[in-house]
Amino acid sequence: MRTILLALAALVPAAAAALPVSTPQVAERIGIPDGGWDLLAVDPASHRLLVARTDGVTAVDLADGKVTPRLIAGSRFHAVVPVPGTGLAVATAGGSDSAIVFETATGTVRGQVKTGANPDAAAYEPASKTVWVMNAKDGSITIVDPRAAKAVATVAVGGALELPALDGHGHLFVNVEDRNEIAEIAIASHKVMKHIPLPGCDGPTGLAYAAEGVLISACGNGVAKLVRAADGKLVGEIAIGPHPDGAFVDPGRRRAYIPSGGDGTLTILDTSGPLPRKVATVQTQRGARTGAVDLESGRVYLPAARYEAPAAPGQRPKIVPGSVEILVVQPGNRITG
Repeated sequence: MRTILLALAALVPAAAAALPVSTPQVAERIGIPDGGWDLLAVDPASHRLLVARTDGVTAVDLADGKVTPRLIAGSRFHAVVPVPGTGLAVATAGGSDSAIVFETATGTVRGQVKTGANPDAAAYEPASKTVWVMNAKDGSITIVDPRAAKAVATVAVGGALELPALDGHGHLFVNVEDRNEIAEIAIASHKVMKHIPLPGCDGPTGLAYAAEGVLISACGNGVAKLVRAADGKLVGEIAIGPHPDGAFVDPGRRRAYIPSGGDGTLTILDTSGPLPRKVATVQTQRGARTGAVDLESGRVYLPAARYEAPAAPGQRPKIVPGSVEILVVQPGNRITG
């Protein structure tokens, strides 16, 4: 028996060494066609990643990494929102001031809905089964019925609207980038309830709602403001990287993510307590500013690229040909704060 126990003990270090790395990290890179990108989403029905691009929507199969370069074509797409239970998605097209309803499996376009000026971010609202489209240029929200492929209402908010977040209790919140505030809208009445100022926040973009009732607003100046959704009170601040353009949550794993393109970092927050807290920072790649999480696997997907020499003032840097890719961040099974 002693001999057997000694033999088993000798195997433990080797077995431990063979365990996968437990901390979050970039584990894979999937090349996609050159060109710009904006927001993206995971479609559980088709098991695809849908990426809004300058010239349409790119789809990536999450099982084998197969890329469909242009699932649908269009001009200056900003967001793609899958519609649960329908096989449909809605893409916002800034080039045509419209929302495109299409089949996620085939790319067949079901309809084109006129929106306000420069439709940008969007969110599916399950109670009304509608998609709310944030129009960045005219400060309005177009409410789209995706099954009928038509607009059903417009909400005037004001300001440059960025990313929205839903609380699941009848309210939609949206960052107003040029006013450094969050607007709260009642879903049922389509009325603006309040404007929540964000002092110390320069250019809020990404917005996420944690289950504990806290809004996480990502600011361009490298901070995330924590706001209690019930009363609009500021309850905290977390340091993040500069120039974020997204924020999203994985409610099952009690995590929130903020990608920052300025320094190429992904800030990971633990949302299991009364207030979200930063528990890890993953080095990604400069320019990786938007992302999405697969709620089944926990993997985070971030579009990125390499860039040529710094651009002239007022111009965007040029992308190195052949360098656009999707970074896949494994969630890990252990995070230490």
